[in-house]
Amino acid sequence: MEGLNEPETRRHPGKLFARILVVVLIDAAALLLIEAVLPGFDMHGRFAALPTALGVGLVNALIWPVLSRFTLKLSVLTLGLWGLFLNAVLIGFALMAMPWVRIEGPFEAIVISFGMAILTSLFSSLFAIDEDSTWYYNVVRTQLRRRGQVIETDEPGIVFLEIDGLAHDILRRAMTNGNAPAMAAWVRDGSHKLEGWETDWSSQTGACQAGILHGNNHDMPAFRWWEKETGRALVTNHPKDAAEMEARQSDGNGLLADDGASRANILSGDAPHSMLTMSTVMKRRGKIGQDYAAYFARPYGVIKTFIHTIAEIVRERRDNRRQERTGIEPKIERSRVYAIMRAWATVIQLDLQISGVVGDILAGRPSIYTTFLAYDEVAHHSGIERPESLSTLAKVDREIDRIRRVVAEAPRPYHLVVLSDHGQSQGATFLQRYGVTLEEVVEKATGKEAIGSGEEGEQNPRAYITASAEEASHEDGAIGSAATALARRDPNRDDLGLEGGPDEVAGGEGKHEIPELSVMASGCLGLVTFPREPGRLTRERIDELYPGLLDTLVSHPGIGFVMVDSEHGGVALGAEGLNYFEINDVEGVDPLAAFGPNTAAHVLRTHRFSNCPDIMINSTWWEEMDEVAAFEELVGSHGGMGGTQSHPFVLHPVDLEWPEEPVIGAEAVHRILKSWLPAGTKTLRA
Repeated sequence: MEGLNEPETRRHPGKLFARILVVVLIDAAALLLIEAVLPGFDMHGRFAALPTALGVGLVNALIWPVLSRFTLKLSVLTLGLWGLFLNAVLIGFALMAMPWVRIEGPFEAIVISFGMAILTSLFSSLFAIDEDSTWYYNVVRTQLRRRGQVIETDEPGIVFLEIDGLAHDILRRAMTNGNAPAMAAWVRDGSHKLEGWETDWSSQTGACQAGILHGNNHDMPAFRWWEKETGRALVTNHPKDAAEMEARQSDGNGLLADDGASRANILSGDAPHSMLTMSTVMKRRGKIGQDYAAYFARPYGVIKTFIHTIAEIVRERRDNRRQERTGIEPKIERSRVYAIMRAWATVIQLDLQISGVVGDILAGRPSIYTTFLAYDEVAHHSGIERPESLSTLAKVDREIDRIRRVVAEAPRPYHLVVLSDHGQSQGATFLQRYGVTLEEVVEKATGKEAIGSGEEGEQNPRAYITASAEEASHEDGAIGSAATALARRDPNRDDLGLEGGPDEVAGGEGKHEIPELSVMASGCLGLVTFPREPGRLTRERIDELYPGLLDTLVSHPGIGFVMVDSEHGGVALGAEGLNYFEINDVEGVDPLAAFGPNTAAHVLRTHRFSNCPDIMINSTWWEEMDEVAAFEELVGSHGGMGGTQSHPFVLHPVDLEWPEEPVIGAEAVHRILKSWLPAGTKTLRA
């Protein structure tokens, strides 16, 4: 069947032998280097390194899998350090049992174990050697079978791999120029086809994932917005808010409702198996440590992640200096803190979620959905097609190819679907262009002080770090207790609205007073709300309360159009004309025309949301340079309309049907994906 990745029934013995030989040679080289610098370790001859490496490999292959079953909780609790220590003891005993090896004591055993972990990870990365193996898959599979979690069937499942923030055109060029070779090979081989679709006005992960995973993204006007009815701001990547958003959007029959798995998403799609998912991190689910079993099954996994994390931090500082030295524009300031946040998104979270997906595939779950944050995070700060962004995309592409290889070990065949929830558009920010923020423009025109705006660039990964600790704190037993103690010390808890943060414990402020003015940003989309004014204000009422505000906004060169309600219905205001889009009445130059043929429909849909802000603002789109002006400090942004941010993609097997007509809106994508699911999981939203 075209595009179907099926389990392999036979493995070529020559390839298996070659891989074992390569691994033994790498281990032997590592042992020789360690012997040269460690006085208390002697193998009595260079050629002794080969049998020593073989012996260590057999111990790790035969004994470590048995021990790892009983040490999972301690490994999770100590972030892998216990597993490394136990492996060092195991290797120490193995070396002492070899008559040609002299080892002085426990210290040398620990140094040898850690040294081998570091050196083998470096060698594997340097020579691009695949670290996965049939042995590793068997370890994970055995753990799953022991827990009764393996589903064996001939019915194909689906793995949905979302690349956050990657536009259709960016991926197509990346396929051509060699930055996405694995996905390009699928298209060239004829197994997959690349399709584009168009988002709603709100081109950001919260609304798009609500549409894709739940088939409903109504009343989600932006990434963050002020809600008059509840008297507070809602922010998509805050766990409490994400849980509330999912409760509003879900009918219990989401894309992953039938025994599906959600890994590293904003919303869960009603998946019963969830990890690193914002909307579910506050739920108590018992043995959450089992979700990380695949990650800790490999004894050196933590060391590998640590090395790659350090390398990524160094790489980010180098990339930042290169942009400063060469004068690349647009550019934003990138702090040392951001370098750590980038490493989280591109290394730590990536390693954890890939391991989670590997476990799900080997368990045979019918549907799996994960979001790769890495490209989106780097593109926000560096630019959508800058070298570091494309390099990160290439890394994600390699992980996707790795998942393809895992399917060969699965207990069922799988379709692999790669998609994005939105794209990004690039440009100098509103502040960089005009020396003033949108918030300051509105404050000056109204004479009021505003609350809210966009967040600092590193807040998205930081939110995931805090959410990870929060999720672990709901584990039963020692893991939960340790994670709770750690989470309570996280100052970011207060910013994310989680209970028990340092400020709350210290007797910080309670509920804040309702402000007079809220100005929030979601990429190049701005939202202005007057929280103390009941209901949604009309154009006429705004002019009465704040004369000149709308004129100031409409006449600003960085603002493409402003949408408000009026006595004649919804209206989009531009510098040279207006559009009463509910009655299709245009006066002068239509301010919506430049943004595409579906813009009026997108604006009308948002206008009818029950929680639509008083004023919605979309920045100018400079078509000649394909640039927007984000209202927050990001080079690549998304959230409104203009450019590639509204045009994501779906890369799907050719035997899964895609409509001939244009696909508009995330809810339409949900209906398509739902129709592809295994029999019995296709019930559509009523």
